[in-house]
Amino acid sequence: MTALGLVRAVGIRLAAAVAVLFGAATVAFAALQLVPGNPVAVLLGPATTAPPAVREQIRVDFGFNRPVVTQYLIYLGHLARGDLGQSYQLQRPVSSLIGSQLGSTAQLALAAIGLAVVIAVMSAVATAGRPRLTAIASTWELVAVSTPSFWLGIVLLTFFSFRWRIFPVAGSQSFSSLVLPALTLALPIAGVLAQVLREGLEAALDQPFVVTARARGLSRTAVRLRHALRHAAVSLVTLAGWLTGTLLGGAVLVEVVFARPGIGALTLQAVSNKDMPVVIGVVLLSAGVFVVLSTLVDLAYLAIDPRLRKG
Repeated sequence: MTALGLVRAVGIRLAAAVAVLFGAATVAFAALQLVPGNPVAVLLGPATTAPPAVREQIRVDFGFNRPVVTQYLIYLGHLARGDLGQSYQLQRPVSSLIGSQLGSTAQLALAAIGLAVVIAVMSAVATAGRPRLTAIASTWELVAVSTPSFWLGIVLLTFFSFRWRIFPVAGSQSFSSLVLPALTLALPIAGVLAQVLREGLEAALDQPFVVTARARGLSRTAVRLRHALRHAAVSLVTLAGWLTGTLLGGAVLVEVVFARPGIGALTLQAVSNKDMPVVIGVVLLSAGVFVVLSTLVDLAYLAIDPRLRKG
């Protein structure tokens, strides 16, 4: 790739990232305007009474009395400076609230996607091209994909925490408290990844290079791990990147079920209290995560398939 082509590719990627973030910010602002209820009442709280003069002063201080277009432009200006606003309920900067909870959710999401990839690779490599094993694996994958995450979490808690007392019921103080939440998120994702990866492996095993590799003396296992798996990994990387971005949504229920701190619990509290600045901050965080993951997936393509580096 020439220097001009590299600059053009980087420019296109940056423009796409800005467009995604701008779209997410606009949709979030529109949702804020459409949410029923008075933001002044949310700021004061349900049990608080205030005279009309105080309510009007709050409207002026927060800019609620300005035209919607003016509010939108001011909102975009704050976002451009990295200012996500202030929580209505907690009266703290949104960026500080999200930052304080982001580590726990990131830990859970990374553990879940890592565990899902390991399970998917083991299942697909062991069963690809073997009809009987494929039928058995497809059964558990279908069950895992079809099971709601909150129900799966309750089942895991019932057996591994309440009955056998292997893992703690709630909290995030130790590594053992991460196992069940990560497994709850990982199993449905592993079911999808294993199905996609198995199809890719079976297609790769039918290619002529497999015969060549076998003729050189490589075992069937070595062919699967060193050659076929690499050819099938592109689809796995694509899907894994997309599913990692969706883990923020899945973490909402899982963090509530296991009483873990994190973005999920913060989002649920903000939605329940109509604390829209926090909700908007989480929406923009999700959009940013998708942009970063999309870039990482593109880079992973170049590492997996050398042919793309020559394009």
